[in-house]
Amino acid sequence: MDQPNPTTAVLLLAHGTPNVLGEMAEYLAKVTGGRALPPEVVAELQHRYAQIGLGETPTPEPPPLTRWTLAQGRLLELALKAAGHPLRVYVAMRNWHPFIADVVARMRGDGVTRSIAICLAPQNSRTSIGLYRRALVAALEADPATPKIDLTFVESWSEEPALVAAFAQRLAALYPRACAEASAAAQKIAALPILFTAHSVPCRTIMTGEASVAGARPGTPMQATPDPYPVEAKRTAELVFVSAFQTAPAPPPWCFAFQSQGVAGGPWIGPTVEDTLAALAAEGHSGVIVQPVGFLCDHVEILYDIDIAFTQTARALGLRLYRPESLNDSPLLTEALVHVVLANGGPRER
Repeated sequence: MDQPNPTTAVLLLAHGTPNVLGEMAEYLAKVTGGRALPPEVVAELQHRYAQIGLGETPTPEPPPLTRWTLAQGRLLELALKAAGHPLRVYVAMRNWHPFIADVVARMRGDGVTRSIAICLAPQNSRTSIGLYRRALVAALEADPATPKIDLTFVESWSEEPALVAAFAQRLAALYPRACAEASAAAQKIAALPILFTAHSVPCRTIMTGEASVAGARPGTPMQATPDPYPVEAKRTAELVFVSAFQTAPAPPPWCFAFQSQGVAGGPWIGPTVEDTLAALAAEGHSGVIVQPVGFLCDHVEILYDIDIAFTQTARALGLRLYRPESLNDSPLLTEALVHVVLANGGPRER
């Protein structure tokens, strides 16, 4: 097939991020489902976003999350065309522009009748993938009079080999340089441990029965099965570690922590990065490599939480903190997305 299929499209879904600091309160209200956050929380997040370049007026380029997500969509469309499966690729955000509902309306206007939706968060959780799916289904079903779009929704792609290879490539590229620098600074051989991370979720998310609705919005159904997220996140980390150090004569130690715990909704799962850094320092390590495996591009949880906040925490503990480059426009990430599209039906002949 060498001509674009006008009725089938790929829809990449991401979290979304405000474009200017003045949009923060409105943005956070969308993240929390309308629940107002205290002014001091809004101010703190404005401070964090300001540290990574957000200002009072729009910049020539969108914020990192928006910029890289749109780039990932363009790269996927080009790669699908080059592979002989030309499909249009749309990008939509759950919490900011371009909103899911607006993009769905554009897809209808373009004549799309089937969509393969992929969340740019590889591990499945009710508080991430579940919310994306509900928002997308609501947009698709909002007006029964509009043309129907058949949906193939990818629940998880946490073990996609090219995704694992993409993270492993970034980690393997950094590791020798980081160890050499840390060894020179400490004047002794430093085999740096790897600390893998993924975004934390509320504890109730991974629980079942009554515990799964504790602190949730009224009407939230109880969950009969545990959330797969922590298992999937740690499995991704394990696969990345094995891939990155498969030829190493003595692989370094590694551990896992959940980062960026929220300030509302009850307790969030751990261990935290801060506690894990303290434990690594107590064990006598002089540095650490932090490799997030739940994020596919630069944004506030990378550029502020890791590069600024965790780096400061590490420094206070006597640790040097290193982070591999985010995947961003990685060709292996694009390859992974192509594989996911084709594994989930890809283009169908008309």
